[in-house]
Amino acid sequence: MAQLAGIKELSGLSLRALARQAGLSSSSLSRYLTGQLVPPWEAVVALCRAVGRDPRPLRAVWAEASRAGAAPAPRRNDLPADLFDFTGREAEAALVEQLLRNTAAVAIDGMAGVGKTSLAVHVAHRLAATYPDGGLYLDLHGFTPGREPLEPRTALGRLLAALDVTHPPAGVTERAALWRSELSRRRVLIVLDNAVDAEQVRPLLPGAGRSAVLVTSRHRLVSLDGVPPVSLEPLTDDDAAHLFGRAAGLPRTDGEAVSQVLRQCGGLPLALRMAGARLRHRPGWTVGVLAERLRDTANRFDSVFGMSLRQLDAGQRRVFRLLGVLPGADFDAAAAAALTDLPPDRVGAALEELVDAHLVQEPSPGRYRMHDLIRQYAADLAADEEPRAEAALRRVLRHYLAQAVARDRTLPSPHRGRPAPGDPATAMAWFDLEYANLVASFDAAVRLGMDEVVAELPQAMQVWFFRHRGTDDQLRLLESAAAAAARLGRDQQRAALLAELGFARAAAGRLSEALSAYELAERSAPDDDTAAALALRTGFVRRDLGDLEAAQAHFRRAGVLFEKIGHPAGQAQALAFDGWVTLHLGRPGEAVELARASVALVDGPARITGLVTLGLALAPDDPAGSLRALRDALRLSEQHHLQHNQAWCHNYLGVALRVTGSPEEALEHHRRAFELLEPLAEVQLEIDVRHTYAETCRAAGRRDEALALLDRTIELARELGRPYDEKRARAARDSLLAAG
Repeated sequence: MAQLAGIKELSGLSLRALARQAGLSSSSLSRYLTGQLVPPWEAVVALCRAVGRDPRPLRAVWAEASRAGAAPAPRRNDLPADLFDFTGREAEAALVEQLLRNTAAVAIDGMAGVGKTSLAVHVAHRLAATYPDGGLYLDLHGFTPGREPLEPRTALGRLLAALDVTHPPAGVTERAALWRSELSRRRVLIVLDNAVDAEQVRPLLPGAGRSAVLVTSRHRLVSLDGVPPVSLEPLTDDDAAHLFGRAAGLPRTDGEAVSQVLRQCGGLPLALRMAGARLRHRPGWTVGVLAERLRDTANRFDSVFGMSLRQLDAGQRRVFRLLGVLPGADFDAAAAAALTDLPPDRVGAALEELVDAHLVQEPSPGRYRMHDLIRQYAADLAADEEPRAEAALRRVLRHYLAQAVARDRTLPSPHRGRPAPGDPATAMAWFDLEYANLVASFDAAVRLGMDEVVAELPQAMQVWFFRHRGTDDQLRLLESAAAAAARLGRDQQRAALLAELGFARAAAGRLSEALSAYELAERSAPDDDTAAALALRTGFVRRDLGDLEAAQAHFRRAGVLFEKIGHPAGQAQALAFDGWVTLHLGRPGEAVELARASVALVDGPARITGLVTLGLALAPDDPAGSLRALRDALRLSEQHHLQHNQAWCHNYLGVALRVTGSPEEALEHHRRAFELLEPLAEVQLEIDVRHTYAETCRAAGRRDEALALLDRTIELARELGRPYDEKRARAARDSLLAAG
């Protein structure tokens, strides 16, 4: 970076001398100066202070360079930045690295503030080249104030999403198996931070393969078999003095005053960095003055945190206190501005001061977080000193809702007209980034009784949830939202939420519960759009239960309702599924006409269902037309990145090829459907694929393979309480066994 090169010229020092004065390694400084690596902000501050220059004018340039340096790369890397002044722990780091050469997981334990996360992240960065498929980081929130530890099922969902598996299966056991399978094909290093106990971690461990996990916890996880512990003690006096000296910018770290500071900080890196930052920001102070101030408070953390606060003005201290009540894992300046009711420039300046004082971390430009101990300290201060803390929390909850609504409006959806101006990809990326914070905000709104936020936030996340079916929180959010809408007397909103709840339950395989939600929605005075969607979705459930006549009646009612409100895409779906059940009721000619009417109504991906129905109906009498329709459907699915539709198309291409006499080619399409389905929460589609795949295996003379598929279908249907699917699979199995 040109600015850093200018700082070197200004210093008049050699690279080695400047690195030593700034507390950096020569190799790191060389990469910073040549633009090979964007330095962390702390390194920029250290270099500026080494030459007596104010670093703040460089922050905007640094942020832009960091964003440019964070462009998509071939390998995934979610790890927080390594500490530029990481000190000591050489023996522990070497031990962790040695253990990882022989085992798939290591657990680092120790008291709060002792540097567990810093060590894990430092080792992960040192070993980055050994794990070419990337580094992942997940905070398990075992000790985060005001927050429950992350459930293993949710943690697995987020880890799988980091590997681009966005629709995992429902159960913990199935997710854990998929997670191990994904890791077995990659070489990834995962940091699982702040584990509350062994039970939280056990399902997240890798199996066979070359991936590895580093776990941190305040508790020693002795019951994790095959996971050796590495326990951290406070830093030795020499290492503590070295870290304090680097943080404070001291040329020497001997003398009684330094020893007093070290004793008060107890060898804890978090306390040492904050005490050093306090001294660095008060150039008129001596170490003796710092030691005297620390002695004034008996509690180690109160003394260090409180002293860091006292270097701030009243407005900055208020920002810090209010951050203690902020929901979620991290935040941006906009959320902090809503929380504090300050203009962006003032809150931005306050956050910079908090970062400089080590009270807030900035792991990436514009994203902030707090250490759990500091967050608890801030929350305690807010409880004692902020009578309007709840009002601040309510502001930020309304902020998150407004942001979600604005971004949701830019996303295309079949349930509404033209989206608002904006980039859908940017909106989806925002939901991905803020998802955990949105869920935490929802839970906070429930606690506060903010029914407007509770009722509206899941609706603003509807499109995101549709594209991430299987997300753990969706069902409970929708259940709470429907109850909130009822309390508000919003019958139509309650009906819409119940319709979404039913759809989510059906996707999870809970068909009877889905019908219950739909029936409640019908009794809640739905508007015309919701009534049409309810008719269509009730048809899906009736079809999946094997009641084809009832399903057809619902599809036809949906078609009438969609036509009435001028919704051609919905009408096309209703016609296509009417054709689907008509075909399975033994009337292929009528099914062809319904499918053609569906295809003629719409363009783009809305034609997929009609084309698949048409291809399947034409297969016995018009093989060329059948394959043409199904391949057109597959092409549309691929063009629009609709993975579940791709699986559906491949499966029925397999059926059509079997019917037209090409069973071996058909098997390839069934296998491809299974590959696409593996990461999706599409239970009914999986059952359908297994059933049709078994039929094709039978036609290809692969009896044992067909039996295995049917046995698993029976098992899956029984687990999910789906008697119709179990009955179909048993009948097919009995027929196969009878044929010998």
